[in-house]
Amino acid sequence: MNDTPAPQADLPQLQINGQYIKDLSFEIPAAPQVFMEMQSEQPDIPIHVDVNVNGVGPNLFEVVLHLRVEAKLPSKSLFILELDYGGLFTVNLPEEQVYPVLMIECPRLLFPFARNVVADMTRDGGFPPLMLQPLDFVALYRSRLEEMQAGATSQA
Repeated sequence: MNDTPAPQADLPQLQINGQYIKDLSFEIPAAPQVFMEMQSEQPDIPIHVDVNVNGVGPNLFEVVLHLRVEAKLPSKSLFILELDYGGLFTVNLPEEQVYPVLMIECPRLLFPFARNVVADMTRDGGFPPLMLQPLDFVALYRSRLEEMQAGATSQA
């Protein structure tokens, strides 16, 4: 029996250990009036997305996809939905590849499940299910890098 640890090449490069709803909030501040008003007006539905990463252990990371949706009529808010959908990932990659995988691939794997929660929650709240369009996590990652570089430049 060989007690030496398996070489890193033999380990899966990316493994999903679990996924979960970390936080979920749904409110309809102006119910029931909004249900009558929305029949005649088209709501504005901006969607805000963020990704956070926390180290949990060696090669083990929690990735949290944060979605905030606030559907509004010109006169009032229809609903506010906030979802933190998390996943626990093991990443066995060279150090320079870890951050891009955590910020791009991991949220990409979580997104379909978070999208389903949003659709179910809006439907169960009395609205048509909100079907989020696929998100460009590469653009979000690049934007985050630019912010970090701008912050480092301004501090220097």
